[in-house]
Amino acid sequence: MLSLEFPPINMILRWQDVFPTFNKIAIIAVLATVISIGLFFAAVRKNDTGAPKGSRNLAEVIVEFIENGVIMQTMGRDGLGWTPFLLSVFMFIYLCNVPGIIPFFQMPATARMAIPMFLSLLVWVVFNATGMKHQGVGGYFKSVLFPPGVPKALYILVSPIELISTLVVRPFSLAVRLFANMLAGHILLVTFALLSEALFQAKDKILIPVGILPFFMLLFLTGFEVLVAFLQAYIFVMLTAVYIGGAAHPEH
Repeated sequence: MLSLEFPPINMILRWQDVFPTFNKIAIIAVLATVISIGLFFAAVRKNDTGAPKGSRNLAEVIVEFIENGVIMQTMGRDGLGWTPFLLSVFMFIYLCNVPGIIPFFQMPATARMAIPMFLSLLVWVVFNATGMKHQGVGGYFKSVLFPPGVPKALYILVSPIELISTLVVRPFSLAVRLFANMLAGHILLVTFALLSEALFQAKDKILIPVGILPFFMLLFLTGFEVLVAFLQAYIFVMLTAVYIGGAAHPEH
């Protein structure tokens, strides 16, 4: 008889604190920060002579990806000054996502709502402050409430929608998109891992070969989560660049 007991949801999403208020999620966030800083410090310390290699080569690839794959596609050359900010956000999110497939951690830090919400609120403050800086407070809210190119008769419908979208929906959707995708992937991995273990350890020997199916699914999902970790970081940063660019240059 197959015995499969799914652990309480609290055991999947929460761990005992290492010390008060500091658990595995906090460890992942700290490591993501330290690794990001360490990579670029190591790249800067490398000798400038000859072709870049090692950490310097990796750092240059990441910077070029952010500049060419994100900023130039959304903000143009004028947005290159945002490279450090967008690079930092991308690295932090990616390194918080990846531990979902790493033994011992086996949990993306972004599958807890606190980190996605904090990052989303940070982006919300940044793009609103950017809009006010470039357009003035009145000019910024005028561009939000009365977007150019919209017939005046439609403003009665468009204005409240745009206001709610800018002030509420954008940060909420950024946070929920990242959180929900990473949490769903984590729960799927846990489910197929438990199912594989239960089948391989089943008393009925006929069920043991059946465990190969969920095990291969587990391997597939693990590889897929590597891609998801990158895509979610990329999408978050791409939307951040779009919001900042739109706030700075509403005519575009």
